Amino acid sequence: MEHYTLIKVLHWLPAVLLLLGLPAHTFMIWKARRNADPAVLARKLRVTRRYSLPAMGAVALSLPVSGWWLVHIAGWPLSQLWLLLGSALFALLILFGFLLHGRLGDWQALAGQAASPRLLRFTLAYAGVILALLLALFAVMGAKPV
Repeated sequence: MEHYTLIKVLHWLPAVLLLLGLPAHTFMIWKARRNADPAVLARKLRVTRRYSLPAMGAVALSLPVSGWWLVHIAGWPLSQLWLLLGSALFALLILFGFLLHGRLGDWQALAGQAASPRLLRFTLAYAGVILALLLALFAVMGAKPV
């Protein structure tokens, strides 16, 4: 396989995994919350915080490296605006990822008690902002840097 094609696949695969993983986890936690069993919800929150979010974070950290490599092999010039937009959006993505991790930790610490509507709204808002930031990053990724 040609190097450019391989790197392109290695760059888009994590992007697709992130884009599909966030709504899947949101739906999974929402469904567990609708279920009346607090043990199931606590287990899903624990698995999400311990394994899924760090794995998605590691996948997200691979995107700038593979993206730079892809652009470098293609020979595209990296404009300052393109770099600024990408790094600012990525920094916000990491920040909101940590905020979501903290909110899920607060929810997990309730240990079976009902979560306040404010906590649920913030958790859902952080997940929505992360999804919007991912889409914006993909738009910047798809735009040819000039």
